[in-house]
This record gives sequence, C-alpha cells and structure tokens, in this order.
Amino acid sequence: MLLVQLANLPGGPYPFDVHLVEPRPAPGPGLAYSARRQEYLLNVRTTALSAFPNQPDHFARWVAATDSPPCEQQFCSRQVYGRYLQELVSTVLTQPATNGLRFFWHQDSAVAATLTPDGRAATVRLASGTALPSDQVVLALGNFPPLPPAGPDQAYLTHSTYHGNPWAPGALRNIAPQDSVLLIGSGLTAVDVLLGLDADGHTGPVTVVSRNGRWPAEHGPAGLSYPNFYAADLAGMSTVGEVLRAVRHRIREAAAQGIDWRPVLDSLRPSLGKIWAAWPLAEQARFLRHLASIWSVVRHRSPPQNTAAVQGMLDAGIVRMQLGRVRQTVPQGPDLAVQVQQQGQARWLTARHVISCTGPLLDYGRIDSALVTSLREAGLLVPDALRLGMQTNAHGALMDARGQASGVLFTLGPSRRPAYFESTAVPELRQQAAALAQHLAGDWVVE
Repeated sequence: MLLVQLANLPGGPYPFDVHLVEPRPAPGPGLAYSARRQEYLLNVRTTALSAFPNQPDHFARWVAATDSPPCEQQFCSRQVYGRYLQELVSTVLTQPATNGLRFFWHQDSAVAATLTPDGRAATVRLASGTALPSDQVVLALGNFPPLPPAGPDQAYLTHSTYHGNPWAPGALRNIAPQDSVLLIGSGLTAVDVLLGLDADGHTGPVTVVSRNGRWPAEHGPAGLSYPNFYAADLAGMSTVGEVLRAVRHRIREAAAQGIDWRPVLDSLRPSLGKIWAAWPLAEQARFLRHLASIWSVVRHRSPPQNTAAVQGMLDAGIVRMQLGRVRQTVPQGPDLAVQVQQQGQARWLTARHVISCTGPLLDYGRIDSALVTSLREAGLLVPDALRLGMQTNAHGALMDARGQASGVLFTLGPSRRPAYFESTAVPELRQQAAALAQHLAGDWVVE
C-alpha cells in the first residue's frame, strides 16, 4: 500500500528510485492474501477494503469490473483480495509514475540495514549479497509466525503431523478425512482452518483448545451505523474502567432503542488510537491482561456464512471445544499427545494432527529475523515496554536506544501497535501508508 501511495503522490518530478524487497513469487498479496483457497473469506466487507482512503469504493468497483467470483453478502475471498493488491503493485512496477518515481522489485530478503557514519542514510543488504544504498528505509514487515505454543520439549516441532503454519502452501492437504485433529486457538485462523477441513470433506473428530472458549463474533447486517461518541463521552478518560463503563452505558442505551451493539463499537473505530494513547502504560497493561482477548472476539468478527459453517460442524459433533491452555506437546508414534491445563487440572488429549492457530509474534525482542536482529543489536530498533511492536514517533520513525527519532528508518503496520493498538486492518493500514508517503515526500530535496 505504501508503494501504491508513493506512486500516486502529487507533484514532482521526484528524481528518486523506490526499491521493493519481497522474496515471495508475487509482490502484493503477502502472507494473508496468498492462500489459494476460495473458502478463506475476508472478515471485512468489500466496502471497507479499498487501498485508497479517498476512494472508498475502489475495491468494490474492481471486483465488479473483473471476473472475480461473486462475494456472498459482500465478503470476498482472501484470494480475490490478493489478486487486487497484486494488480495494483504490478501496475506500479511496470511503468514510471507520473511524478517521476521509478520502482524496482528485488525478489530477495533483507538481512541487515546499517546507517552511514553521519546517520543520514543507510545501506540495506540482501541475502544475495546485493547492497542498496538508501536515503530512507521503511520496514513493512507484516506479522511474524508465533512462537512454539508448548514446551519444554519441542521435539514435536519436527513431527510430520504438527502444523506450525496453517497458511503454508498445502498445509492441510496431508490430513486424511478421517484423521483426528487438534487446533490450538479459537480465533479467525482457527475458523479458516475449520472451513478448509470442511471443504476437503473432513469427517474425523476435531478438538479446539481455547483459553476463553469463545469464537469470533458474527458480523451483523450491512449498513447499520451509530454516531461516534468519543468527543461527548470518552475524551479525557485515562483509565480502562472509565472507558469500559461509558461504552457499556452506550450499548445499553442503544439496545433499549433496538440498536445492536456492533455499530456502537464500530462508531469508535476512528478514535481507537486516541483512546489507547490516553491510557498510561499501567492502564494499557491492564487492558491487555483483562480485556484484550474479549476485545479480539467482538472487534475482529467473522462473516455470517463462516459462523454458520462452524456451527454446522459443532452441531454434527465433528468439532468440540476444550477449555484450557496447552502446556506440552509430545510425539506419540504417528500421533501427538497434548497436555491441556484448566484451573490447575491437567489432562492429555491425543490427535493425529495438531495445528497451531495462535496469533502472530509481536515482541520485537524475540523476533529472530536477521534484519530485525541487526537493527535491534545496533540499538536502532527498540521493542516497546508491552512487547506489542516497535517504539516510534508520530510519523512511524523508529526511536533508537537513546530515545532519538530516526530520519532514515520508518515502519508501518502491525509494528506500530504500541502507538495505536489497532494497527493490522486495511482501513488503518491504508491511512498509515498515505500519511507516511506524504511525510517521506516532505523530506525529499529536489534539485
């Protein structure tokens, strides 16, 4: 999205080149939208997925103008959205932008980024040995795979029926229809895995181990709205308790008027960053301990057809929920034994396949990417205190170990969760991309 926003900057001509470092076969779709399965649906309607903040219907018009499969109830497949992003990026890469910028794709991985002695530029080194001298570097790294979900013995990680990455190509294809399966987690990833199994004709028992026993909430009907009440009710509140009471009061008032809770929460979306930023660190930590899992359930919802499909598997007895936390996973011949603990009591479950459906690793102190490690060890990238991402300033510039904002290194996306908390969905990402493109352009000196 940043690439596309740079190509659409007004003005110029800008005598600069933009280098995209992306090792995947096609730049654009990334991890989330590369899956070649039609049953994996976006959990946001088409009307909210335009790549351009000022053209909210751009994606919907693209779907209508292409041979894309129909989007039932306005929920398209992830594959369709991947095609949309790939087409946008391909257009940028094949021709110079009208503002003079030229774009180059390196199908490679960045392994290090070092600042010049004066700190005013950097050199990005690729796995192939290529060096890219750069005036500005943007870390658009997306999400990293989760840590192993169980210990201390991690021999299971190399077991043939352990699936640590359900998004890997063909990840579910070696699961026979009658095989027993255990999923760790009950969020949107788990829902996608269940839909994939169902599409493959799976009939064997599936156990879903969940800490809270909750599935993602279902999306309500399209077109419902509620007025934003941040300024009236929430501005100036500095504790989680205050905000929670005020939001609950609004939800009760809305319910009395026959208004669903979903549009009440959705009305606050533009203000979520301000609510989060108003909480001191201790309050942010309190939210993460007590409410973050519930927030994830009600905020990141599932399309109605997905909810119906999962309920059908539950009603048929194919899927069952097991409350608890996974403590150990041990190979047991062709199977895997999983220890689940709940309220101090532990029990062992056995399944032929175990699939990790936990969330991404956010802690940049534990991410072992060569690029991240090099920046962290040089003091140029500093994880935040809550281990949600990187420390940055208001423009996404990385803060170094001395607390100084970089004029060279920037980031956007999930790495900016410390600033916004909500920093993973398209509406937030496209706004960050547009703002960062403008900021970068403001630093350019045209001779």
